Amino acid sequence: MSLTIDDIREASDRIAPYIHQTPLLRMKNLDAFLGCEVYVKLESMQVTNAFKIRGVMNKVLQLSDEALEKGIIATSSGNHGKAIAFAAKQLGINATVVVPDSGSAFKADAIEALGAELVRADVNERFDVTETLAEKYDYTIIPPFDDYDVMAGQGTVGLEIVKQHESLDYVILPTSGGGLLASTSTAIKHSPVDTKVYGAEPANLPKYSESLARGERTKISRQKTIADALVSDQPGERNFPIVQENVDGMLAVADEFILKAMKLLFMEGKIVAEPSSSVGAGAVLEGVIEVSAEDKVCFVISGGNVGLDMLKEVDY
Repeated sequence: MSLTIDDIREASDRIAPYIHQTPLLRMKNLDAFLGCEVYVKLESMQVTNAFKIRGVMNKVLQLSDEALEKGIIATSSGNHGKAIAFAAKQLGINATVVVPDSGSAFKADAIEALGAELVRADVNERFDVTETLAEKYDYTIIPPFDDYDVMAGQGTVGLEIVKQHESLDYVILPTSGGGLLASTSTAIKHSPVDTKVYGAEPANLPKYSESLARGERTKISRQKTIADALVSDQPGERNFPIVQENVDGMLAVADEFILKAMKLLFMEGKIVAEPSSSVGAGAVLEGVIEVSAEDKVCFVISGGNVGLDMLKEVDY
């Protein structure tokens, strides 16, 4: 099995009743700061304030009635878990979310508020805990990225971008396991546009930068990063070959510039973006990628689930 543009189009029709087609806005007031024509794709305005609901709904809507009755489970640092909880509430089924005990309390509270059962685990053990619970209770695991149905749903971001603007020069996407990057690049590269696609990741966790340089999936040493939604230490098995084929490059961004970008988006753009969603703008601020004043650059703001505790981290 693989991921095709037809899979993404079918997913778009399937999930349409449950999601928003989020806006792609021209942000002229950010041009001088980023040195290009700035556009933002605001998945922060999605129904769960992050793109994850697209993939989750596409996966869950294809489960059998028997599987739905038993319930679903997922591992998440926050946004995927919130999407799991929202989907379960929409369909009237049970959901369990295993969250890292070092993760965002704001995001964990949001998951619980939607009715999902929360299980906390060590960040290095969370996937094992999920598998153990799934086996014990016969839950269906909904992966956050390494799954073709999940990717097909996430790729609808790319379909919308192409429809909303046909002459972008660059699209830059936050990258963790690679679901959003693999699927959105598939949608863009199989459309009649001439747009370069880049992934952006924390410099503290450069799993794609290193894997692409070596030509194989590489697991890296886990380090802390302010980008709490981008904490995977290895590319997804299904995601990596798609990224290899479609993506024009990877950008590794220092935490300092991720926070600077978050501040810029908030103060000058009036955009509430969590740190992980600010990584693309951070890449331009740091000079990891060179852009010109004439370049049309779209930054995918993948989520806006950020609390006041995180906003206090930014030096205003």
